[in-house]
Amino acid sequence: MKVLGISGSPRIDGNTALLVKKALETCKNKGAETEYITLSGKEIRFCDNCDACTEKTGYNCPKKDDTAAILDAMKKADAIMIGSPTYFASVSGQLKTLFDRTLPLRRNNFQLSGKIGGAISVGGTRNGGQENAIRDIQNWMMIHEMIIVADKKTAHFGGISVARNPKDALKDETGIATVENLGARIYEVTSAIRKP
Repeated sequence: MKVLGISGSPRIDGNTALLVKKALETCKNKGAETEYITLSGKEIRFCDNCDACTEKTGYNCPKKDDTAAILDAMKKADAIMIGSPTYFASVSGQLKTLFDRTLPLRRNNFQLSGKIGGAISVGGTRNGGQENAIRDIQNWMMIHEMIIVADKKTAHFGGISVARNPKDALKDETGIATVENLGARIYEVTSAIRKP
């Protein structure tokens, strides 16, 4: 089993990164192979609806940036956890741009269909729009026909934390519990589905 974690934060070692890594650590401790990708420092150009990613081109986007490697990692994963800071009650611009660039995966026979998905979000206050950001991540997953899970017992939607300053997320015991439980649920559901 391979679990991919993606941090959609522009900060390379920010709170979102810490939380995604914490969820991946839970999966790894249970026996999963894990991979972590940060969007910090990555070049991800906007989708401009050029309509080039069709069967004629092998569903390849003509834009040359870091997106192709991320899409390849998504295809190879059995489960994908995506985290984002909460920006104006939504996901970061970097993450939304990546979501738009996954169109070739949908057009080419729904290559993410059936994969397990979970969402993580962090905001500056307890009710800072994290559930809206989670919803945006889950909406993207639904459009790709992924199977969405939340955490076990501690929250309804996924991993949700409060952090305003660097490493504040590690002080949020409730938030850490939701993230660790999301990782456990990702592992549990992926294991059940992958059984022969």
